[in-house]
Amino acid sequence: MKEQISRISNKLTKTRVLAKKAELKRHIPETRQLNQRVLQAMLQNHQMVYIKPCCGSLGEGVIRVEQRILRSGSGAGGNEADSGTTRSYRYQAGTRISTFSNYNEAYEALLTETRGRAYLVQKGIRLLTYGGRPFDIRVMVQRNPQGEWEATGAAGRVAHPHKVVTNGSQGGTIYPVETLLKAYTRSGKRKPLLAQMHRLGVKCAIQLSSVYPGLKEIGVDLALDRRLIPWILEVNTAPDPCPFTKLKDTRMLDRIVRYGKAYGRTYKLKCMKAKRGV
Repeated sequence: MKEQISRISNKLTKTRVLAKKAELKRHIPETRQLNQRVLQAMLQNHQMVYIKPCCGSLGEGVIRVEQRILRSGSGAGGNEADSGTTRSYRYQAGTRISTFSNYNEAYEALLTETRGRAYLVQKGIRLLTYGGRPFDIRVMVQRNPQGEWEATGAAGRVAHPHKVVTNGSQGGTIYPVETLLKAYTRSGKRKPLLAQMHRLGVKCAIQLSSVYPGLKEIGVDLALDRRLIPWILEVNTAPDPCPFTKLKDTRMLDRIVRYGKAYGRTYKLKCMKAKRGV
């Protein structure tokens, strides 16, 4: 008999469960346990990654790390292999930016940021932006009164102007998804794209609940890349409905609260740090 766990705190554990489903795996950025060798390899492959606490929330402790390659010119006979190549490493933690010319020094500095906690490293997705600030989409998925999984809401989260995370608790601003997508899609494309994100959220819930049948709700954080392909950044099994309190249209929030009440969940709806967009 499977244990009736309703919350899973370890992000790497959740990612591995989701990745067992092929149709979800292709929407998950490469994600691995952080160590010195893995981070260096992923920077070489992707140039930009995010490191996150394996057990954490509210965007706390998330750091963006980048490798930059500078070539000084071709060597004799135009042979690129002989050209001078230098690498620099840059990371942003909160609003602080640190730059290093040596990978080992950068990694040692990152260890002071992680403070001995277990971290994962995830391929960085170049998020779409709104007003020059990156954004992602939070999709809320809940068991409805009939016990079936249903996407009950989606809200856009725009990062604080000086931070790399979009969380409202980190000063992010909440917008209707349709507002954020206007610059990237025609009106006839926005509804199908949102429906695709809803379906992806429901598939995440079905897959996680196949291992953890006690789950009643999840919050799926999705990034859209420049080709409008959705990427699963993270799944929260104790999602805060705070973003939905910042939307003028209250229908999604009303449904979220109603469904939560049906399975015994109550929410604190005073959200002081997140800002309301249009």
